[in-house]
Amino acid sequence: MKLVFATNNLNKLKEVQEMLPNSIELMSLKDINCFDEIDETETTLEGNAKLKADYITQKFGYNCFADDTGLEVESLDGKPGVYSARFAGEPSNAENNMQKLLAELQNKKNRKAQFRTAVALNINDKKFLFEGICKGEILKSKQGEKGFGYDPIFKPKGFDLSFAEMDSEAKNKISHRGIAIQKLIDFLNDYK
Repeated sequence: MKLVFATNNLNKLKEVQEMLPNSIELMSLKDINCFDEIDETETTLEGNAKLKADYITQKFGYNCFADDTGLEVESLDGKPGVYSARFAGEPSNAENNMQKLLAELQNKKNRKAQFRTAVALNINDKKFLFEGICKGEILKSKQGEKGFGYDPIFKPKGFDLSFAEMDSEAKNKISHRGIAIQKLIDFLNDYK
């Protein structure tokens, strides 16, 4: 089965490719000659995931899936949420986003947070939605060199390591994206 993953984020693409069974041939936007910038204009993660999947299906005709992920911090009323990638403004920059978040949490005791991923799948003219959540907390400073985005400052619940200190296999088992993609894989394994 061929599926397009509607993302330009090479880190995400690699992470998801490592999880998929050989029966699913994953294609990137580059593989289908899509160099369009798909603006995330919705106000929810689910809305943005659907928007990207619908764009690829309608314009290119492929079965595809897309995701959107947000870091939701309890003491910041769920921010940065859907704006996680652009938290510190445009152009998006992971380092600036982390520094802004750390600054906003400087005087807060409650550092509870969760990563949440919504995955929208368009397949054979049908649409499906999957969600993954990983609860944890925001560290006071960066730890680790692996991963991307907010990984160096997010410590998942029950672990002593940040996402950026974990290898990709360990992270994929417990991460928000890993959980959502596993739901997608389980669905596709049963899909006829």
